[in-house]
Parts: sequence; structure tokens; C-alpha cells
Amino acid sequence: MPKMNIARSATIHANAATVYSKLNDFNHWPKWSPWLIMEPGVSLSIADDAKYYEWNGKRTGEGNMKVMSEKENEHITYDLNFLKPWKSSAKVEFHLKENGDQTNVTWTMDSSLPFFMFWMKKMMEGFVGMDYERGLNLLKDYVEKGEVESKLEFKGVESFPGTKYVGIKRTCSISEIEAMAADFDTLNTQLSAAGVEITGAFSIYHDWNMRKMECTYTACLGVKTAVDTLPANLFNGSIPSTNIHVVRHIGAYTHLGGAWSAQMNMQRGKEFASKKGIHPFEWYHNMPGEVPDKELITDICFAAK
Repeated sequence: MPKMNIARSATIHANAATVYSKLNDFNHWPKWSPWLIMEPGVSLSIADDAKYYEWNGKRTGEGNMKVMSEKENEHITYDLNFLKPWKSSAKVEFHLKENGDQTNVTWTMDSSLPFFMFWMKKMMEGFVGMDYERGLNLLKDYVEKGEVESKLEFKGVESFPGTKYVGIKRTCSISEIEAMAADFDTLNTQLSAAGVEITGAFSIYHDWNMRKMECTYTACLGVKTAVDTLPANLFNGSIPSTNIHVVRHIGAYTHLGGAWSAQMNMQRGKEFASKKGIHPFEWYHNMPGEVPDKELITDICFAAK
């Protein structure tokens, strides 16, 4: 059985006792769990002592989790059992280390994949690792602010009229994707200087390579007509008119992975009929600096039939 070992850490500005209280009581988990928040209709059953819970959903599968041991404000161990989409088990741990007015939180998982999925080991470690990073960011919000500043709206299938754009395409490590902001600065500077009317901002995602932890994207500014003269690093492109399935995210870009995860799980679960040939894209209804981060509105769009 191919083994999976995952560990991610984050610093939370709160004492260890406060963080610990959110982790050893499963009544808090629906507020910040990176999986539970992507399926509001998931069936949840939490034991009276809050040390055990079961879930059953279309996107999140089916399973249960139980607190097995605790050392107050320092360490918690859980048994995690997946029943669907396939059976597996894992040992999950949280380690807390208080440092002044903040706490370092390390979240680990030791598990294995079914033998026939050995070829997916690197990919699954990448996906689960990203879930852990997203979960720690959500937990940080929940502990520090009393709420998670991330909300999903499931808009369903809509008609997209199509658009022309000028873009910059690049491949980068997933950890460096925030550098996309510089691409938009370049696009905006070049097009504004040329007097081009901009009709919108979005990013097209062409490939996610979870083995190398890389992605290939195009940062785009919408235009009414193709631009005749462009620098060598910019190019004209278009997205045709099509139906799209939309999951809207309201909140900071650090939490956008929740909308992507929901979309991918809905696509795999055939909750909508996907259409090949058009890559997924993020449509930005507003931009950082225009509104507080918690009010940023971003649509994750998958082409649909």
C-alpha cells in the first residue's frame, strides 16, 4: 500500500488554549474545515461529547473521525476513516507550540492509498497538502477573528457571452502564484498607455501539475477588439460564448481554493455536464485595494453543456 505523509504548519495569533479548544471539539469544525465548508448540505452527526463525528455527502464522500488521545493545549491525535469514494484510514495529529502571544500549529496525516492507486501518490499528497494549507488559513481566521471570512455561493449554470482579451501566459510553482499580481500590473500599464478600453479582469488556468506542484495560467484583461500592436510578452486571445457552471467565492484570495475544490468535486460527481475544450477561469468582479479583502468577489467558472 503506497504511504502518504503530509505535514503543514501555520502561526495563529492566539494562545494555545484558545486554538486547542477549537480543535478538540468537533462542533467547531464545520466553521473552518476545508472540506465541510464546500458542501453546505452535507449530513453531519456529532457525538454528545464532541469527540466523534460522521459525515456523508456528494462532494465530501463518507467517513468518520474520532479523538483518540489529548494532551491539553499541546497535542491531539485522531483516527480518520474514509468509507466513500473508497475505504481507507489515517492517523491525524495536531501539535501546538505556544510562543508569546501566538501559537505554531502543525497538522499531520499518515495514511495510505489503495494499491491500485500507487501512481496517484504524489498527486494526492499535493491535493491534500493544499487542503491542509487552506484549512489552516481558515482556522486562523476562525480563531483570530471569530469567523471565517470566506463564503461560497453555488450559482449553477449560466450563459457566458464570450470575450476577447490581452494576456500574459506563464508557468510557475503553485506557491508563487501570487506573483500573478505583477502580470496584471504589466497588462494594465501597457493597455492604459495605449488607450485601450478594458472590459474585465480574469485568469485562465490551463494546467495543474500536482506532481511538480506547478500551474500554467494566463492573466487576462478583457478588451472589445483585438489590439494591433503588443509587446512580445503580451498576446491577443478569446473565450467563446458558452454555458458555464459558476461557484462564487466572497472573501480573500487566500481562501479561493475552497471554490476550486468545490467545482472539481462537483465536476467529478457529475453535478453538472462539463464541456471540453475551454479551460476553467476565474472572473474578478472587483480587485484588491478597491474593497476590503473579505468583500472580494471571484467566480470560478467551468465550461458546461
